[in-house]
Amino acid sequence: MKYFLTLHGANPENLYNYFGIEIPERVLDFSTNTNIFPCPDFDIDIKNLISRYPDNECKKLLRLISEREHISPEKILFTNGINEAVFLLAGLLKEKRTGIFQPCYTEYSRAFPDAENVFNINQAGIYKNFIITNPNNPTGIYIKLSEVIKKFPDTLFIIDEAYIDFLLTEEKPERLCGFENVILLRSLTKFFHLSGARIGYVIADEKIIDALKKFQPTWSVNAIAQELAHKILNDKEFYSASRAFYKTHTPEFINALKKSGFEVMDTSVNFFLIRVEKDIEVIKFLLKAGIAVRHTRNFPGLEGKYIRAATRLPEENIFFTETLSCAKNLHRDFFQAGQL
Repeated sequence: MKYFLTLHGANPENLYNYFGIEIPERVLDFSTNTNIFPCPDFDIDIKNLISRYPDNECKKLLRLISEREHISPEKILFTNGINEAVFLLAGLLKEKRTGIFQPCYTEYSRAFPDAENVFNINQAGIYKNFIITNPNNPTGIYIKLSEVIKKFPDTLFIIDEAYIDFLLTEEKPERLCGFENVILLRSLTKFFHLSGARIGYVIADEKIIDALKKFQPTWSVNAIAQELAHKILNDKEFYSASRAFYKTHTPEFINALKKSGFEVMDTSVNFFLIRVEKDIEVIKFLLKAGIAVRHTRNFPGLEGKYIRAATRLPEENIFFTETLSCAKNLHRDFFQAGQL
């Protein structure tokens, strides 16, 4: 079970190996929250990119984000995915009392092993550092934080916005990069199809960025990741089409599940939680049918009472709903009695 608790979404073969279930010919991975909308084809010179050192400062990307966010390039640091940023921050802030707003992306608990779990956001003021994923991973809930940030000016808020581009609402998200007591983490791996390339960035006060640079290895962000990120960030058609896809198909998927009698938690993005009673049995049933979902046993506050799924293609979402309904019909005790 200890190994099972370390498993993230994605890499479903690890789930199959853990449970000793033969991997079907086709596996639909609903456990990962990355963009399922087709990635555009990019013409890049791979041979040239891999034969020379990357730009250690990511200058092209710095200019791009600086212009978009209307902030100084000195307030931006590109990293090898958000995970590198998380551990860089842990090295910088390790001596200060830290709270993690739970449930939360599990790498924060690994990086900050002495951090305290917090379930009331109004307790943020008792900590020097306060970590929150917004939109939340794993729940998908989005919270407006500006008033909380203003209320506790002596607390440094580390806000992980990895899924901000997936927001289903037409309302624009809050602009938080103007607060001196805020560190924003942005991912280019989730929405922008760069999970394998590993790239993200930090927005913070110049002093914090300078301090993080002292911890960061040289050439941390590879040349291919930089080039692909620059191209896909400039592809406005891909961005708008992806958002339109999720605004249509995520509500459809959730409504279908609710009509089938499942308790689905509210969400603001492309993934959501489904209430279950026997999570392991549900997960194994779905694996045998060629479906992988994310367990929630290592999320404080959830502890396996839910499974997490993300929107895929419409026909795949239908297959998921039908398969989960089959599980319910065959094994009513897998789910909460009140929802049947």
